[in-house]
Amino acid sequence: MSLIEHPVTRRDLARSGAALSMAWTLARAFQPIASASAAPLAPQESERAILNRFPRMLQDFYTARVRQLERQRNRAFRAMQTREDAERYVASVRERIAESFGPLPEKTPLNPQVTGIVERDGYRIENVIFESRPGFLVTANLYVPTNRDGKMPGVVGSCGHSANGKAGGTYQAFAQGLARQGYVCLIFDPIGQGERMQSFDDQGKPRYGGGTREHLIAGNQQYLTGEFFGTWRAWDGIRALDYLLTREEIDPERVGITGNSGGGTMSTWLIGLERRWTMGAPSCFVTSFQRNLENELPADTEQCPPRALELGLEHEDFLAAMAPKPVIILAKERDYFDVRGSILAHRRLQRLYDLLGAKENIGLFYGPTEHGFSQENREAMYGWFNKVTGLSDSSAEPDLTMEEDETLQCAPGGQVGGELGSKSIFAFTREASQRLAEQRGELDAEATRAAVEAFMRLPEPRALPAYRIMRPISGRDYPTSHLGNYGVPTEPGVEAIVYRLYDRSHVSRPPADAKRAILYVSDKSADEELREEPLIRRLVNAEPDSAFYACDVRGIGESRPNTCGINSYFNPYGNDYFYAAHGIMLGRPVPTQRTLDVLKVLEWLKGIGHEEVHLVSRGWGAIPATFAAVLEDEGFVTRVTLKHALTSFADVAEDEDYDWPLSTFLPGVLAAFDLPDCYRALEAKGLRLIAPRGAKAEA
Repeated sequence: MSLIEHPVTRRDLARSGAALSMAWTLARAFQPIASASAAPLAPQESERAILNRFPRMLQDFYTARVRQLERQRNRAFRAMQTREDAERYVASVRERIAESFGPLPEKTPLNPQVTGIVERDGYRIENVIFESRPGFLVTANLYVPTNRDGKMPGVVGSCGHSANGKAGGTYQAFAQGLARQGYVCLIFDPIGQGERMQSFDDQGKPRYGGGTREHLIAGNQQYLTGEFFGTWRAWDGIRALDYLLTREEIDPERVGITGNSGGGTMSTWLIGLERRWTMGAPSCFVTSFQRNLENELPADTEQCPPRALELGLEHEDFLAAMAPKPVIILAKERDYFDVRGSILAHRRLQRLYDLLGAKENIGLFYGPTEHGFSQENREAMYGWFNKVTGLSDSSAEPDLTMEEDETLQCAPGGQVGGELGSKSIFAFTREASQRLAEQRGELDAEATRAAVEAFMRLPEPRALPAYRIMRPISGRDYPTSHLGNYGVPTEPGVEAIVYRLYDRSHVSRPPADAKRAILYVSDKSADEELREEPLIRRLVNAEPDSAFYACDVRGIGESRPNTCGINSYFNPYGNDYFYAAHGIMLGRPVPTQRTLDVLKVLEWLKGIGHEEVHLVSRGWGAIPATFAAVLEDEGFVTRVTLKHALTSFADVAEDEDYDWPLSTFLPGVLAAFDLPDCYRALEAKGLRLIAPRGAKAEA
């Protein structure tokens, strides 16, 4: 029999209902981010609320781990007593930052061109295009003072999430303000903003609107090929510095970096990655990963470096990598980036800089207003740079004149992806996926199991509390009249919530009354799917002598989070994404955590006395179920059925219009294996694939 129960085209899949298996469709997912707190309920919630009794499980679990890391950090700072200790610390954070961001690409020709010049009183603006990678165009404005002689200090400016990028008023303001005070400032468009939109619809309009949404789509997808969107963003900044240093006006001993919000993020990362800066001033970003987690504040893909928390890194460490060179933290009293974290970061850096004999080189300013590179923060930046360069004693902002967006455009039509044919980031990811497929080839069952095991990095076995027997639940319209409900510990602070179907009341431990068990790993909610999934009723009727269990792994159904705003779960910037991003920073991507949950439930079933298991799953749940089935090597799992399972990670990596969430992705997986390898390995366990899904569900 075919591995796929009924091979069909993607259009057939859509017609047969596969399109309906994922609640997180693009139609819902890409509602404006600002409306996250008012996001509509998922369809099932509008009809009957799912059981969701443990919505704080993930928040408490992650917070406990990050607080443990914070205690280790405090001990490390207390242990620093000498200059040599401080120097070792600086060397250590540089190494760890490099490990997190991965190897940087080879530098290739910039091929710069000036496409226009705008003359203004005391300065000029050059519209510049350069290549940060072959065929990957970067648009920038170079503000050059025209009333100064000799070499001048230079500053690279990094934009926040303005739709028009470098033309945003705040970003024009600081670039022009610097130029009027004698600095050459190069400010460039981020990927997915300004003139660098990456994805367009059939009418030639930006598919995702730019900024955060396009960053998430591009960045989440990149993880599959082992790339980090933050590294791509930072590389643009490094190449911007390369271009700035080619200019004869620049004094290479006086070059700085500044930016706000998303640009404050990139300024922080660039300070950690690039040794040529002589001064820095990141604004409205530096606080701490811990504060952002505790405050339930989601951040863009590029703001969540892989394994950063596992490696013991915090925001201030990226600034420590520059020590003892001068840097100032610019914050805001009313910012959502918690100023308490900014103050603590400054306090720790003061200790480090003091040991290095340069306490005066670390500064902190926080303005009284809300998030933004407002005038008070810009003036704090001017004052800091002027003190460092000796250019002036002033910090006052000169009078400014804002330009129209069109004046600052570099590319014909205002987009590098148009007439200039800049290669999109999605094209790079697609090519990387195809290249990795050629390199790894097809794996046999043994090699697949070894590859999956290496990626899971499962924690060492440890004693866990006994499972809990929870109070019975009735009136849910399940396939049988009664339900047993159990909390199965999978690691400290985490339980898989398991239901067992009974024909009569049963309020105690599950009996060993059947040789065979069916374990259904839910897609979004075991409670809802026990009521509405036809496959479950077919299985219950087809295997009446088997004990039937259904479970919610962490973050699903019973433990679906209620954090990061109201009903944010299906929002692309909501809590499902939030914990997926933090899992990557902790070195424990969500699929590895959920695979552990499935394996622990299988152990529990064996402990009850069942002798074999038919493992069944659907949609999101099919990812950890697949991995658990591959890893289970004692013959306990004898059959596997997967409905609406993802066809391959490559399908997602090679299609910019995908709808699988980050919580289903394994960073770097395509360098080692793909799901078809797993499916071939599971043929020996009678794998049945029902209506598998590609990158998206087509109407």
